[in-house]
Amino acid sequence: MVEGATLLAGALEAGAEVETVFVDSSGTPPRPVAAVIERALDAGARVFPLAPGVLARVADTVSPQPVLAVVHTPRHGLEAVEGASFVVVLVDVRDPGNAGTVIRSADAAGADAVICCEGSVDPWNPKTVRSSAGSVLHLPVVSEVGVEEVMERIGAVGMGRLGAVARGGTPYTEVDWTGPVALLLGNEAGGLPAAVEAGLDGRTTIPMAGRAESLNVSMAASVLCFEVLRQRSNLPGMETGR
Repeated sequence: MVEGATLLAGALEAGAEVETVFVDSSGTPPRPVAAVIERALDAGARVFPLAPGVLARVADTVSPQPVLAVVHTPRHGLEAVEGASFVVVLVDVRDPGNAGTVIRSADAAGADAVICCEGSVDPWNPKTVRSSAGSVLHLPVVSEVGVEEVMERIGAVGMGRLGAVARGGTPYTEVDWTGPVALLLGNEAGGLPAAVEAGLDGRTTIPMAGRAESLNVSMAASVLCFEVLRQRSNLPGMETGR
């Protein structure tokens, strides 16, 4: 489910299959809403006006947008890591807002894919889709796979398995991020499971000067993803954004 004209426009631009669009029929829709509805119609979507107040009862937000769409969920498997040079892996990340922000940061930093292991939030949760600002449709997002299978697969394709830990790891600015690497991020409270840490090729930490115990997982992901982009932006032929 995609709420709002901006997210719907992003879905259409990403080539997602928009099945149905529901529009609040109270008053004339604003020009951006009318424009994206027209685009959805041109793409083959069905559009239904809803009586005033109906959208507010079915939408997921407190202040619903005047347009809501049902979009077919893209399905990606672990073949997404074949030939990849940078992948972000979520292990037991359960907050939908955090997961969406991680996906958004990974997309912005040029990651090839994001993997949400079993135990993490559904990346197609409406709150995750919304907090990703549409990035969940911009790059392959793999879900419903076991972490053991993920660890084995990314190792088999030659990617380094680097885990983010609150303390004790190599400072992230001292890590060489220019080779093929998978960044593993753990639960907001507990970090990466011990079994996962045991299978890592390395650990990295974001040094902190204050008294905070750790960073929010989505903030840590943003810092680390953009360090990857910073280092790789100096490589020949490396683009600095999608």
